[in-house]
Amino acid sequence: MPSGTRAVEIHPTAVVDPAADLGAGVRVGPYAVIAPRARIGEGTWIGPHVVIEPCTVIGRDCRIFAHAVLGGPPQDHHFSGEPTVLRIGDRVTIREYVSVSRATGAGGETVVGDDTEILAYAHAGHNCRIGRHVLITNGCQLAGHVVVGDRAVLGGMVGVLQFAHIGTLAMVGGLSRIVQDVLPYMLVNGNPPRTVAINRVGLQRANVPRAAQDKLRRAHRLLVRSGLDVARAVARIEAEIEPCAEIAHLLEFIRASRERGAGFPR
Repeated sequence: MPSGTRAVEIHPTAVVDPAADLGAGVRVGPYAVIAPRARIGEGTWIGPHVVIEPCTVIGRDCRIFAHAVLGGPPQDHHFSGEPTVLRIGDRVTIREYVSVSRATGAGGETVVGDDTEILAYAHAGHNCRIGRHVLITNGCQLAGHVVVGDRAVLGGMVGVLQFAHIGTLAMVGGLSRIVQDVLPYMLVNGNPPRTVAINRVGLQRANVPRAAQDKLRRAHRLLVRSGLDVARAVARIEAEIEPCAEIAHLLEFIRASRERGAGFPR
């Protein structure tokens, strides 16, 4: 072993397949099971009773807590054993009893971005794409093909329908049932959900300029409170609100959502 390289530590009760690839400094706790073709990055800690299935790639300095199951076969009747992947970024925290499935469809990927936290008992289904710095709290259930933008927050026990998109820096209140897309930068709450305001706290924490926040607040009023249909609200935003990166992203998201037929809570 080269000088300065951290040793891999594997508890005597853990089962690690020789075909698994463990980076320097990886620690594997009691009774963990790591399958062949799993790859774990440097400095990652694998807690007790964790199961890491084949074709799971985990980045550096992650923390995987007890009884998490990562990279299991997708819960999808269309899956027929084709090669797919679960890819987890760096510095990700996955708490107790979380499950994340690998993808369905040859060559498909389920992705969890850097610096994301998924809290206890949450589930992310096949082909989900979860961004960076996302917080998915206890008991959330994400169906297949859900997309979650960077820095989004999902409150406790949120359920998200397959193919729904949660926008960048969106906040979804606990117990909400999401069957449409959630606009970026907005706070959505309730069952049925409503877009109630901009995500002021999230925007401040992300250091979004005050001027951009004011523009998003005006856009929210036009989209949700004006009584206008979406097309006319978008036209008013384009005509009346000075462009900025956040407004441009919001409008791009709305157009893509309408093209997919998803829409968003109002």
